[in-house]
Amino acid sequence: MFIGAQVSLYPMTSDFVDVILTGLKGLDPYRNDLRIETDDMSTLMVGAPGPLLDAIRDLFAAAARRPEHVTMHVTLSRGCPGEPDDPSCRCETLTRAQHQPLDQRQAEARAAVADAPVTGVGIDVQFSLYVLGQDRHMDEIYGCIDFLKASGTFLRSKNFCTRLRGDAGAVFETVRQAFLRFGPAEGHVTIDLTASANSPSLR
Repeated sequence: MFIGAQVSLYPMTSDFVDVILTGLKGLDPYRNDLRIETDDMSTLMVGAPGPLLDAIRDLFAAAARRPEHVTMHVTLSRGCPGEPDDPSCRCETLTRAQHQPLDQRQAEARAAVADAPVTGVGIDVQFSLYVLGQDRHMDEIYGCIDFLKASGTFLRSKNFCTRLRGDAGAVFETVRQAFLRFGPAEGHVTIDLTASANSPSLR
């Protein structure tokens, strides 16, 4: 399987270079575990979803600890048929989820969010889960929405997406669980995500 993300950080300040570089320093602990490639548009990360989502969380948290309003756009993908298998992307959670009923997957997802580390950084996220190439994809999406509503990070539903709010640790763990436990284990699943921190609209 191939698992990866394209990540772009958007600071709302003339000091955007320093904010972006601060965020990228948050990736340093993960450079041995992930393939990380940064260019002028985005940063590609490829690898197992444990370090992958931790790296995305820490990139954004590092930038969000500054006072400036910052947003981030992320495209997550697993199982894309157009990408070659990568052994670094192996994931035990996906292997187990393949044989678990929906209610068990929801329960394990809630437990993982409850155990998420606290970063001390409050963020907002809106995201959409896309289960591709499956006839009963809405069953998985509705199952994911039920999990989100019980996750402790749910803010509200919106057209085409779900809004989350809370500590970056719990919010990104919620996203990780949605990404791994809903949709076929060997199928193509993507997430489109926008994160925001320090928005003046919330003051």
